[in-house]
Amino acid sequence: MEKVKLAFIGGGNMASSLIGGLIADNFDPRQISVADSSDSQRESIAARYGVSTSADNQATAATANVVILAIKPQHLKAVAEELAPTIQQNQPLVVSIAAGIRSGDINQWLGGNAAVVRAMPNTPALIQTGATALFANVQVSPEQHDLAESILRAVGLALWVENESLMDTVTALSGSGPAYFFRVMEAIEAAGVELGLTKETAHLLTLQTALGAAKMALESRESVAELCTQVTSAGGTTEQGLKAMDEHNINAVFSDVLKAARDRSEELATLLGKN
Repeated sequence: MEKVKLAFIGGGNMASSLIGGLIADNFDPRQISVADSSDSQRESIAARYGVSTSADNQATAATANVVILAIKPQHLKAVAEELAPTIQQNQPLVVSIAAGIRSGDINQWLGGNAAVVRAMPNTPALIQTGATALFANVQVSPEQHDLAESILRAVGLALWVENESLMDTVTALSGSGPAYFFRVMEAIEAAGVELGLTKETAHLLTLQTALGAAKMALESRESVAELCTQVTSAGGTTEQGLKAMDEHNINAVFSDVLKAARDRSEELATLLGKN
């Protein structure tokens, strides 16, 4: 990516995490520019990363061959329509990390025939352990496809979906997923305290256990179901704990959780596209 120039429209947490990941991956900060309306945000991101900043969206986008839309979904239409003349003239790759906005709507707001990649990163991207799904419209070239993947890989896992409707499921699973795991950890910690552990002990044991289980699952060739079986001895403590989970139908609970989040994602995409 030596000759690639990146323009971030929006300099918030997710943009900052991407910039930090790219620089850690040896991307030249002099090739990155950021537009943001906040004086303090521009000053902070320039001081932290050594990138150029501006309050002018159009001028910033005009310098780049990749424009990354890192703004709140409810503001995306206005910003995209503002950028449309620049995008039409320069034809950069446009990567949107605004949750819930469909690529067709973005393409329309940008004036049409724009190369758009829609990305759904999650908050662990802030510590370079994110999970991002991407969808490319038909205007995206193979080279731009690879470029978008390289950018998002700087903050963790990046993979593609072929059907854009699956982005709503991705939003429900990995986009909202950290909150589900936080809630489960909160519940386990509270149960440990109820059974006699100090809050600090229950907290540390819960977090380290979650980290260890995730690391084992990532590094193992076996499925999580097989790993679960390996931990479970007949007649033992784990078996009894899992039996209690089965009695509460934990699979149905999380099926309902993801369906509810997916349905809301679909609703918001339709609403924001109309607006």
